[in-house]
Amino acid sequence: MNTTTDDRNDSENRDPITGTPGSHPIGTGVGAVLGGAAAGAATGTVAGPAGTLAGAAVGAVVGGLAGKGLAEAVDPTADNAYWRDNYSKQTYVSAGDSFDDYGPAYGFGGRSFRQYPGRSFEEAERDMSSTWNTQRGSSNLSWEKAKLAARDAWNRVKEAV
Repeated sequence: MNTTTDDRNDSENRDPITGTPGSHPIGTGVGAVLGGAAAGAATGTVAGPAGTLAGAAVGAVVGGLAGKGLAEAVDPTADNAYWRDNYSKQTYVSAGDSFDDYGPAYGFGGRSFRQYPGRSFEEAERDMSSTWNTQRGSSNLSWEKAKLAARDAWNRVKEAV
């Protein structure tokens, strides 16, 4: 039987092109762009323009591997299951509140940790609050309430890495 991408287990984080399990193209790309290329280029600059280019290329590979490691440390599917089972135990959740409101906030918090590397939640919160309305999906939570869940998810990802 021919296995298509749709038949594969999504929890294996398969590369969308090669189908290789354990691939995290977003984490790899973020690591390559944000960390590695810049650091490599700065190091290579000592050797002149050619060194800058070579340093950027090597740095992108190293940074990409670091980004892949961050992405592999966090499994969004497992995190979603964790929060679905535990959201109602949080002090900021009122009786009758729905996971449908909190789920997007938890996902947003986890993604934001990876989006703002090296920043604390407090440092990233202003940017996060300005994008919550476009990221909230079907959640009815205001940012003031959603940020409590987003902070919990941010801290969970931070502890995982």
